[in-house]
This record gives sequence, C-alpha cells and structure tokens, in this order.
Amino acid sequence: MKSSEELSRLFRERGLKVTPQRQRIFGVLCDNESHPTAEAVHAEVAREMPTVSLRTVYRTLTELAAMGELGKLDLGGGSTRFDPSLEPHHHLVCESCGSVADLHADFTEVSVPAEEAEGFRTTRTEIVFHGVCEPCTGAAATSQR
Repeated sequence: MKSSEELSRLFRERGLKVTPQRQRIFGVLCDNESHPTAEAVHAEVAREMPTVSLRTVYRTLTELAAMGELGKLDLGGGSTRFDPSLEPHHHLVCESCGSVADLHADFTEVSVPAEEAEGFRTTRTEIVFHGVCEPCTGAAATSQR
C-alpha cells in the first residue's frame, strides 16, 4: 500500500478533503497485514481520535477501494475486510479466530472448464482456503491436555 503521504496526495488530486481523521486512517492501513474490517480500523483510529465516526472510516475505505488503492474482501464472515496488498494473491482464513493471512502461491493451472464457462471470461482468480491457524491449533491442543 502507498504511504500516508502518497494517499493524501491522491485524495487531493481527486478533489477530496484530507482531514486529520483520514490521515490517521491511512496510517492505520499502511503496513497492516491483518485485512481489517472498517470496525477494526475505526477502533484503532478512535484510540487517538475518540470523536471519529465509523461513517468517516467506511467512506474513506470505500473511496480508497474505488480508487484501486485498497482491495475489498467478502470472506463470508459478515463484515467486509479491506486488503492493503494489491498484488495478486490468495487468502487463508481461520474458522476459529477469523484471522486472514495472505497466501502467495501460483495457481495458474486453475481455470474454469470450457463446458462450464458458457462465455464467461475470467479476469482474475482468488482462492480462499478455510481452516484453523497455527495459534488456534496450538490453543486447542493445549486445552485438550
């Protein structure tokens, strides 16, 4: 993801206001590998800026996604996750704690069978693996002792 300064510049170029709240949102997203929800970003920003609204966070995240600076992930957990990594990758989702991790693997051989495609043209492939992460697996093993 671009730096907070670069995102501020992009917002200004598009005629969008760059407020202290937005700058803090940008800062929370930079180097964030947790695929946060808007609620998680809001909680982090609210630590320093208690009056920031969840609506401001949602609007800013949605604008970043529309600009192509942030990916939106619907992983079936009820809340949209936001992915600061724009390079092609896949995801590992823990069914126990809900954590999401990037998976950088080449699945170029995966394709829609021609007989199923019915004129559908694939533009990208994203594979989501559901399972249990190592910390949760270890916690389960410890609690069973």
